[in-house]
Amino acid sequence: MTKILFICLGNICRSPMAEAMFKHLAAEVGRSEEFEVASAAVSEEEWGNPIYPPAAAVLRRHGIPYDAVRIARPMKASDYQYFDLIIAMDQANIRGIRRIAGGDPEGKIHLLLDYAGEHRNVADPWYTRDFDTAYDDILKGCRALLEKLP
Repeated sequence: MTKILFICLGNICRSPMAEAMFKHLAAEVGRSEEFEVASAAVSEEEWGNPIYPPAAAVLRRHGIPYDAVRIARPMKASDYQYFDLIIAMDQANIRGIRRIAGGDPEGKIHLLLDYAGEHRNVADPWYTRDFDTAYDDILKGCRALLEKLP
């Protein structure tokens, strides 16, 4: 089983969207049992908060089920050892993950859109309010990640 942790700044928009979308995509192709998927934050500022309502709305609009009672949590140093892949939404997240984990000696930390051949950040809807672009970026990255995993 491959254990994947998606990371964004607060764990209320992009990373819970990626968690839900990856689980949905894996289920569509009969691969759910191959993965353990979770999400977390590199900050503690949203700790305990639910998924941001506009992020939940875009998931619902696309028919993506999500855990409505999940709450944001910060990444812990022990997550680095537990998870096989730690997937960041942007470069600032990568710096935060490395700070929390004490580096990346096992090469587990990756940028989501790198899997789609695009070395760029997932659009951050917290600042732009453009949840559709974030959804499109995350979908592209999650599809590519799923295809690349054995």
